[in-house]
Amino acid sequence: MMEQRVLELAPERKLGYWHIWALGVGAVVGDGVFLLMGQGIAMAGPGAILAYFIAGLSQFFLMIALGELAVGMPNAGAMSRWVERMMGRWWGFLSGVTFALGWVIAGGSVGLALGKITMWFFPQLQGEYWSVIFAVFFITVFAVLNILGTEIAATTQLLLVIIMTAVIAIFSLIGLKDMNLENFTPFLPHGSEGFWSAIPLGTYAYLGAVTLATAGGECKDPKDLPKALIWSGITFLILYTAAQAVLQGLIPWNQITMDSSPFTVAAGQVFGFAGAFVMNAVAWIAAATCILMGTLYAASRIFYAQAREGFLPAFFGYLHPKTKTPLYGILFVWACSVALVILGSLNPDFLYVELSNQLVLSWMVSWTLALIAAVLYRKKHPDEIERLPWKQPLYPLFPILGFIGIGIVCYGSFVGSPMTLLRGAIWMGALFIVFKLFQKKGQSTVTHRS
Repeated sequence: MMEQRVLELAPERKLGYWHIWALGVGAVVGDGVFLLMGQGIAMAGPGAILAYFIAGLSQFFLMIALGELAVGMPNAGAMSRWVERMMGRWWGFLSGVTFALGWVIAGGSVGLALGKITMWFFPQLQGEYWSVIFAVFFITVFAVLNILGTEIAATTQLLLVIIMTAVIAIFSLIGLKDMNLENFTPFLPHGSEGFWSAIPLGTYAYLGAVTLATAGGECKDPKDLPKALIWSGITFLILYTAAQAVLQGLIPWNQITMDSSPFTVAAGQVFGFAGAFVMNAVAWIAAATCILMGTLYAASRIFYAQAREGFLPAFFGYLHPKTKTPLYGILFVWACSVALVILGSLNPDFLYVELSNQLVLSWMVSWTLALIAAVLYRKKHPDEIERLPWKQPLYPLFPILGFIGIGIVCYGSFVGSPMTLLRGAIWMGALFIVFKLFQKKGQSTVTHRS
């Protein structure tokens, strides 16, 4: 009965261009931009502006390079579907699951950050358990929104992202008049070593924008995917770079701490308590949108597509008969996020250091495989490329730049952390066992695009 329902139902195509754009902008990891910015500035000083811009640019190049796959094979499985077709079932499974697992980890870390941000508004509440209570409450609310329907969740995301971008733009414009250019010297107080160390942090801040590719199975017009990929990338690049430049122009780099969001401190300096209140609300929105459509939407869609392919248990492929949303996938991601929030409250270093490193490793694996699939798509199916309504410009420039960006991030993140790579190899080996246990024999149940 379960498998019959899986085959009969399909997600509804209700997402328009602006929904998909908001998914790309809102999926940029909120705690990376607002809470961990201080760590990047401590490492690179004013040079963190350039380090974060390079990190965002590499994400932008990646999005352009994957645009043809997104429009040529619009599917909830996104990179899972693309890589499977170009490279085989195991690689497709690995690409999809590593991307989804990265978002599950983000659900825990960003969820806990969301709880901590919420406590800022309630200084009378004492005890760390309040951050856990707030985190679990909001993750639950967002899970319910996702279950009620993709359009409801996406519209909520769109409204929140519009508010967030408007406030950050206003902060950047008004803050220009109070900037002190002396705060930008020395530009690299810790030399090139500090600069390169800040790039992985910038990458973490921009992680997740490619998430909008998982909307392929629910967008009204597949041509909206590459357009949204590009314009959401331009939006977050301009928005966050401008805001960070103004931030460092307002506060000397050596006075920025990691105790609170530097944006909140800067907004308080310019606008007083009301400004700090509003900027903290924006940080809350950034974290909320990340969980709403990053963790709960993207990961559940990947699991749904993987179950349809026979890689995971069939219950992940179950769609709610009324809302056409992957009910059990959403509930599973919710449960994992809640568990990680609780774990993070007990052992923050494990969540924010070890698991966050595994998150970055997971997405480096997924993106590398997706980029390889993009190159193979060009080589193996030039006839399909010719028929696409959108083609990436200047090929093969952007895949090359995408590989360079991944290489820089891997160098900065893992060269000095062999144990991170070893742990990653262990759990990826476990994934291979899962793949062998659950894959179906024979051909995929999904009809490939011809």
